[in-house]
Parts: sequence; C-alpha cells; structure tokens
Amino acid sequence: MMRFWASLAVCVTFLAEGVAAECRPDRVELRNDQTHVRFDVELAVTGPEKSRGLMFREHLPNRSGMLFVYDPPQQVAFWMKNTLIPLDMIFVDHAGVVTRVHEGAIPGDLTPIEGGGDIFAVLEINAGLSARYGIQPGTQMRHEIFSQASAIWPC
Repeated sequence: MMRFWASLAVCVTFLAEGVAAECRPDRVELRNDQTHVRFDVELAVTGPEKSRGLMFREHLPNRSGMLFVYDPPQQVAFWMKNTLIPLDMIFVDHAGVVTRVHEGAIPGDLTPIEGGGDIFAVLEINAGLSARYGIQPGTQMRHEIFSQASAIWPC
C-alpha cells in the first residue's frame, strides 16, 4: 500500500509540473531567485495594437498586463499619452531575459521612457508590482513568443 501512495505522489507531481509548463498566449510567467509569478496578458503585435496599448483604460486587473512584441528586436521607447493608469514597464530581450524595468510611469506624461536597444518584448503591468514581485534585470520571462532555440526558459 505504501508503494501505491508513493507512486501516486510521483504521478501527481509530474502532472502538476506538466500543467505548470504549459505556455498560453494569454499568460506570461516570470521567475528569478526571489519569485515565480504569472500575469494574464493581452498581446499587442500589430502597429495599431501597439500604438493604442493601454490608453484610455481606467482599470487594469491585478496580475494582468499587456505584452508588446517587437520582431525583429529593436530600440523602443514608450510614453504615457492618454494612459490613465500608472504602470511598470518591463523590457525583455529575444531570449526572454529582463534587461530593464521602469517603475511607476506617470499617467499622461509625454516624457519618452527608453527601453534600450535590442528589445523583443515589453510587459506593462500595474505600477508597484515589479517591486512587489522582485522583477528586475536578469529575471526570466516565459511565453510562446520566445522561440525554442533562443529562449532561456522555453515552453
């Protein structure tokens, strides 16, 4: 009987790991030595989607955000014109590694927020969540947009 329960525990562990490893287009995961956190996301891939971003929204649910994709990787800058929600911006390279975090972007501010060069993706989340979850340069991001060949944390 003991062997049965041990086998069942191993099976449950493998199943749980398989579910956790699932990538979905509407979710990103971030991890480092301090954290492992998930955010539900909307994708902004086309020019119009990226231009509109989170403008005019009055609320962003907790642990939600928008993931902007830049393929090929490039120099990017954001501003907060017509954005009503204070945001953190997480800039990520093609391998899925956070290269820069801008905390507390001010609603309506037209000052450019530079992400740097060679940026593949930018995650916008509610202001303060980067600090709360310990998201910083070096943090790894997982999402299906990162190719298996270059991803540091593949799906």
